[in-house]
Amino acid sequence: MGWIWWALHITHARHLRKTKEYPPVTSRRWIAVAAAFLAAPALAGCAAGFDATTNKPYAPNEAQVLIDKGAYGKSGIHIPQAFILGPDSGAQLPWRGSAPVYLNILNTAGAADTLQAVSAGDMGTVKVTAPIQLPTNTLVNTGKPAPQIMLEAIPKSLRGGESIKLDLQFANAGVVSLNVPVVTRSREFKDYPPAPGATAAPSPTPTPSATAAEEGH
Repeated sequence: MGWIWWALHITHARHLRKTKEYPPVTSRRWIAVAAAFLAAPALAGCAAGFDATTNKPYAPNEAQVLIDKGAYGKSGIHIPQAFILGPDSGAQLPWRGSAPVYLNILNTAGAADTLQAVSAGDMGTVKVTAPIQLPTNTLVNTGKPAPQIMLEAIPKSLRGGESIKLDLQFANAGVVSLNVPVVTRSREFKDYPPAPGATAAPSPTPTPSATAAEEGH
């Protein structure tokens, strides 16, 4: 855009040589014209940027993936999705409460394996209803038809957004550890059964303007 400034500067200089003074109104008009020339492409760029942002759907996924030392999976065990289901948005899981653990596990080793146990350190005890069988090259969802892994006696209330380290004990692969996020029951997780004992989300408080509008009808 430098050529525009140069051309406008030359025109302004010639005008000043003729008048030998700086007429306030003319100067203000010259500045306004220059600003308009320079602002137009910038505003166009901003508009494109806003469109590029708002026109794309927002589809978050907060679940964790097993990455060990920069590689996907460990000892033949791949976990493409792992999360602990927390409360609805704005609610909480109470102290000493429970939360289901959802894992998608793929055993890529040459032999079948078994998830025998899960531990959560000082963040509660983990109950596995029965050893989870993992055939080779078969994706197993520990949450279907019902959650088979439950984090219990959680030592603090959870609202979602926390992360809990789980140690998974496999018969062949050994111990596989990963930090699993606590996600709220919203967005892509809204259709899951609610966590047991979760408090109800607070009801939205109507604004004074909305209440007045309703009363006017």
